[in-house]
Amino acid sequence: MENTEFVPGVRAALVSVVTRDRTEEEAKASLEELRRLLETAGGEAVFVMMQNKETPDVRTYLGSGKAAELCYYCAANEADLAVFDCELSPSQIRNLEDVLGENVRVIDRSMLILDIFALHATSGEGKLQVELAQLKYTAPRLVGKGAALSRLGGGIGTRGPGESQLETDRRHLQRRIRALEDSLDALAADRRTQRQARDRSGLARVAIVGYTNAGKSTLLNYLTDAGILAKDQLFATLDPTTRKCQLPGGETVLLTDTVGFIRNLPHHLIHAFRSTLDEAVYADLLMIVIDASDPEAAAQLAVTEELLESLGAGGKPTLYVFNKCDLGAAVPGLTRPDGTCVYISAATGQGVALLMTRMEEMLHAGKKTVTFFFPNAKQGLVSRLYENATVENVEYGAEGVTVTATVDDKIYGPLKQYDTNPPKEDGDEW
Repeated sequence: MENTEFVPGVRAALVSVVTRDRTEEEAKASLEELRRLLETAGGEAVFVMMQNKETPDVRTYLGSGKAAELCYYCAANEADLAVFDCELSPSQIRNLEDVLGENVRVIDRSMLILDIFALHATSGEGKLQVELAQLKYTAPRLVGKGAALSRLGGGIGTRGPGESQLETDRRHLQRRIRALEDSLDALAADRRTQRQARDRSGLARVAIVGYTNAGKSTLLNYLTDAGILAKDQLFATLDPTTRKCQLPGGETVLLTDTVGFIRNLPHHLIHAFRSTLDEAVYADLLMIVIDASDPEAAAQLAVTEELLESLGAGGKPTLYVFNKCDLGAAVPGLTRPDGTCVYISAATGQGVALLMTRMEEMLHAGKKTVTFFFPNAKQGLVSRLYENATVENVEYGAEGVTVTATVDDKIYGPLKQYDTNPPKEDGDEW
């Protein structure tokens, strides 16, 4: 894909509505995050508008009077972009642009996030993922604009791979979307092959997850000298990076840095990045990194846990890493079960030694190394170990295969009869 040349210095209005389902406090916190998203995209917020309204207006999201007021303030502040902290329908975007005039573009929160992803995507897969998400989300919102498409020239909310395709007919767009999906399916198959190869290595997998800008990349760099980009910026890292890390006891594990989460992450973006987000699904341990200095840490953790649950990664062994503790105390009351929390500074190394020890303890909790012997007729069970355990050694013989693996009790139970050194009695601890 090709990013259009960035036009710096975009002046924008930030707009939010306080509804019966959204408190003023929540709206203000989300608006502050929207401001940081805008700055990440290279824009500047010149004013903020909030309206108290039971339900958003079906035509313009804001009430008609407030929309006219927005038009006045955009002109007075020379704003050429209005960013709404919500998801606007295609008709709402068109109606708002009719009110605001041809000099002010209208985008919503999802379009801004997509724009940042387009700006930061570097790998071939990342670019395809962003293009797919952008086309699926943006194309319906441009239907009927006709000549207005010529305005899509390089400002915030228009950047990325979709411009040339969006200027063609919907049939071509659908063909492009199908081609992108086919390409990503092929890349997903490659990623599964790579994941299976890592499985065969017998190394435990740890996924570093969390809210955007919590310090995930900084932590991976500190632990592994990965040398990946780590900025005080939202969505600085999009492509997952896996590196080997040695635990205090000498065991080597695989650490994977993943794309950050955020409130109201666009559905199409989650779908497009599914193959990379699946790193969390297949991990043996999740390390959720939380910015302990952020007043919104509790809400950010809730978003992270909700998204992990939706991905199918809920319920996994989880280590909660409260980062940036050198910048301020953790949010009061923000705790998790004993033994699952560590307080660190990935920038200075404070608390990292304890983090490594706790990681090792959690990876080994409830597990034991067992040697199994599977007759030739049962060799299919070896694949079950590769999928659900850490395989350390495999030896093939004339009568069967001997496998040494680290397993938990859930995996051990159905395979107990193949244990070469089983417990003497059922009541014995295995």
